[in-house]
Amino acid sequence: MVTNGVSRDVGAESVRRQGVPLPWRTSRAMPEAWVYLLRCRDGSLYTGWTVDLGRRLARHRSGVASQYTASRLPVELALAIPMPDRTAARREEARIKRLPRPAKLALLTRAETPASGRRPTRPATQF
Repeated sequence: MVTNGVSRDVGAESVRRQGVPLPWRTSRAMPEAWVYLLRCRDGSLYTGWTVDLGRRLARHRSGVASQYTASRLPVELALAIPMPDRTAARREEARIKRLPRPAKLALLTRAETPASGRRPTRPATQF
C-alpha cells in the first residue's frame, strides 16, 4: 500500500495495531511472507506461513484459521520469522514441520536468547 508516496507493509501495520511487537530484522525491506509458530493451550506447537501476520493471528484467535488451533485456544505467538517471498516461506514451514518436537523447542529457545547483542525474534504475546 502506498500512502503519500510512502510504501507501507499492510501486514506489518495490522500486527502493530494489535500490539504484537514485530521481530527484529536486519533488512530494511519489509518481508513478503512470514513463517510462524504458535504455542497452543495444551502445550503443542502449530507451524504456519502467511503474507499478513496480523490478519492470520486474528483468524487463529477467533478460531476460524485452523481446526487444530480452534480446539486448543488460546494460542500464543511463539515465533515469527520474516521471509523474502512466499516460496521461501512455504519451504521453511515444511522444513520446520518435519523437525521433531525437541528441535522445534530448541528453535524457540535460540530465538529467545539474543546472540551478540541482537534483540530476540520471539514476540511474547498471548491472545
